[in-house]
Amino acid sequence: MEVNRGEIVGLAGESGCGKTTLGRLLLRLEEPDEGEILFEGEDILRMSKGRLRETRPRMQIIFQNPYASLNPRKTILASLERPLIRIGISERDERIDRTLKLLSEVELNPPDQFLDRFPHELSGGQRQRVCIARAIAGNPSFIVADESVSSLDISVRAQVLSIIKKLKREHVLSVLFITHDLSVLRSIADRVAIMYLGKIVEIAKVDDLFKNPLHPYTHALLLATPVPNPDVAKGKRRPPLRGEPPSPIRPPSGCAFHPRCPRAQERCSSQFPDMKQMGEEHYVACYYPLNDDRDGDLCSAKLN
Repeated sequence: MEVNRGEIVGLAGESGCGKTTLGRLLLRLEEPDEGEILFEGEDILRMSKGRLRETRPRMQIIFQNPYASLNPRKTILASLERPLIRIGISERDERIDRTLKLLSEVELNPPDQFLDRFPHELSGGQRQRVCIARAIAGNPSFIVADESVSSLDISVRAQVLSIIKKLKREHVLSVLFITHDLSVLRSIADRVAIMYLGKIVEIAKVDDLFKNPLHPYTHALLLATPVPNPDVAKGKRRPPLRGEPPSPIRPPSGCAFHPRCPRAQERCSSQFPDMKQMGEEHYVACYYPLNDDRDGDLCSAKLN
């Protein structure tokens, strides 16, 4: 898969399918067994420790749990100063000015009132904004957002998503946004990749994926997404997928989805299908993709 400059790519799938592992691999927080990871054309797996240390400020992560990712013994100023020191800002006054600007960018206003606070004095949404500010402190070009809004209530979630979209435009950020909530991806992603047991099975522009899912697994995920207006979903809802996800340690042969797939045939159990292009920027790994004859949007919300 690719994440282009200035693009938000959403990554969705069931819990345990490997979304977080992929995000950590891209930042070399985990070491892969094989393959390559190109960042701005350079394979980070072949970088020396010194070169990787130089590159890290441009590759950052926003963790899922803001409670655990901030040091409870340090003030917000101290937490945001650390990445600034690492990129070479030695003057204290310059670091404070930069910290105030960062807090303002994530809409923690007035920023000077947050400098001396500790994480326990902030709400969950405020803590996550501090984590976002820390991630952009080194002027990165790529960010992995790992379930970064899953712990927030709906109103705060919308505000944080709006901040991420604004920062993406202003800083020309590339973002891999990991979530299990497809409705969140609808509001923030440019393209969406669907993962099942460690493999990308479909990737497409966000509107195309929601209106014309081609992989049976993607279709099932969209059908399982709650719709506010039951009239919209009338006639389109189906029973949930049969069975439980197989063990990722011992996945089924061939296409790992075939034991749960209503369209599976014999060849699906023997060989994983190649990713093939089915439309403009729409790719699917399936021998028997769905037809695009469904009418309308599976997850639209048309409220009267």
